[in-house]
Amino acid sequence: MAYAIPQPTPAAVPVQGGDALFPVRRIYCVGRNYAAHAREMGSDPTREPPFFFCKPADAVVPVHAGRIVDLPYPLATSNLHYEVELVVAIGRGGVNIPVNEAAAHVWGYGAGLDMTRRDLQFALRDKGRPWELGKAFDRSAPISPLVAVAAAGPMDRAPIWLKVNGQLRQSAQVADMIWSVPEIIANLSTYFRLEPGDLIFTGTPEGVGPVVAGDVIEAGVDGVGSLSVRIV
Repeated sequence: MAYAIPQPTPAAVPVQGGDALFPVRRIYCVGRNYAAHAREMGSDPTREPPFFFCKPADAVVPVHAGRIVDLPYPLATSNLHYEVELVVAIGRGGVNIPVNEAAAHVWGYGAGLDMTRRDLQFALRDKGRPWELGKAFDRSAPISPLVAVAAAGPMDRAPIWLKVNGQLRQSAQVADMIWSVPEIIANLSTYFRLEPGDLIFTGTPEGVGPVVAGDVIEAGVDGVGSLSVRIV
């Protein structure tokens, strides 16, 4: 069957240690999954059920280790924020996945940035409207090469961090998440059938803030990887 227009290039993320690519089907993101970040956003960090939003698959920006990728300052904002996050790559599909079986659905991990047009997000939030304009824009999901579960370090106490121009801005542990990775997968799978190729951005610690053209962001999750981008 012929396509009516040229088919877009499929979104994919490199896999660490080889030439393989991980195809990206969907990107799910967890909101306010660190208590201190919830407080800095003016929210109550109680353990209520997690909530989710999405980014388009082609928002991913693969960033190879040891390289700095130029990231254009996006349209329609004057308040671009960084958010470092542990990214979970799904390798086995399922729906209504039990918490105690969720880890078996994880293919691997990466370090990602949930770039945010904060002024648009807040304006939409205050009107009770969806966040997509603030979150789901072009090139809003830079990500490091993915690491298979067997090659990743322990996730329970993994440090997660971010620097801007060499200055530490975010620093926490994955264990500080309100909802753990298995709990996130289990909850999300009650709303969507998860499939191989799905990515889950699991939330960001406190310390988010704005960046401007010329700033260099370095971010990572120890035992998983890191990435560097320059805002241009």
